[in-house]
Amino acid sequence: MAASWRADAAMAQHDAPAKAAWNFAAGPARLPDAVLARAGAALFERGADGAAAIERPFTGAGFREVLADARQRLAALLGVPDHYRVLFLAGGAMHQFSMLPMNLLDPASGLRRVAYADSGYWSRRAMQEAARYAEVAVVARHAGALPLTAPPLDDWQVPPDCAYCHITANETVDGIAYPAWPNTGAVPLVADATSCFLSAPLDVSKFGLIYASAQKNIGPSGLTVVIVREDLLRRPALAAPSALCYRLQAAQDSCLNTPPTLAIHLAALVFDWISESGGLVAMASANRRKADLLYSAIDSSQGFYTAPVAHGHRSTTNVRFHLADERLTEVFLTDAAAAGLHHLRGHRQVGGLRASLYNAMPDAGVAALVDFMAEFARGHG
Repeated sequence: MAASWRADAAMAQHDAPAKAAWNFAAGPARLPDAVLARAGAALFERGADGAAAIERPFTGAGFREVLADARQRLAALLGVPDHYRVLFLAGGAMHQFSMLPMNLLDPASGLRRVAYADSGYWSRRAMQEAARYAEVAVVARHAGALPLTAPPLDDWQVPPDCAYCHITANETVDGIAYPAWPNTGAVPLVADATSCFLSAPLDVSKFGLIYASAQKNIGPSGLTVVIVREDLLRRPALAAPSALCYRLQAAQDSCLNTPPTLAIHLAALVFDWISESGGLVAMASANRRKADLLYSAIDSSQGFYTAPVAHGHRSTTNVRFHLADERLTEVFLTDAAAAGLHHLRGHRQVGGLRASLYNAMPDAGVAALVDFMAEFARGHG
């Protein structure tokens, strides 16, 4: 299998344009070259039944085999314990902002509130949505007026009547990552792991539920993976419509309604590629190397570029940085695009620049960005 992936990667490189162009978008993000090369034949060529893989019914044996294979490969990559269920659900991570309280609140058992940690933009969006369904207890918050670190991990006072405690493991907008996981006691820890999922090993057993939308390290948008501990599926989910009910989706093998079949097919290919590329340990090593290269270029620029997030809390997947002279930002973006470096504009909430370095971004793309940054600094410093 590894040799086959190498052949597909070589084919993709052969077919690549002469001038490389690099996509640093926060999402939808770059897919592995080898996955794109294989997908053409595997998913879009019609077979003897007149249907391509993505045209066959989701109730048929062909797709059910793909679904089972995707689940098994993901579980193996993460070492998912036997008492957890892996769901492949339609929609994005924002759907989970509502689905969590819909599914996990249980007033009859005394679970009337939800707990959230404020680490930046997406954690605040999540708690705003949760507040439509329950009282939100903010149990931890980033230090300072602006989010430049994850919340301190000591002394989280999580009320026992909270149905869960939610964290955003990696803040895509703010460029902040938790350096470790909090201890929430008997209250299940829930994580939005969207932008760091599959970028490094993850101890699933520390969480009651993990969710991640696909468009970073899994595949195309429109799919969200949910990994949920089985005891949480026994909660009544009184507010959840059938298609949004974790328990019912688990009982129907993620096929209560039509699942996003194309996204699941591609996810299965991505899981296979990660496995044959050395697994999550290899992904973590490569991602650390890429991030170190970029952060080093920023930190050694004598202040021309700045990375505001505190050391130890800097994301390896979403590198946020700024020009000391913000008036040069638009010039930088224009010149970078001309050099084949695209989608580097920071989120509108924080401005500046952002380079997202997901698994499929090769070292060559980061090296091209670092070289451009040095040349830009020489020309404008």
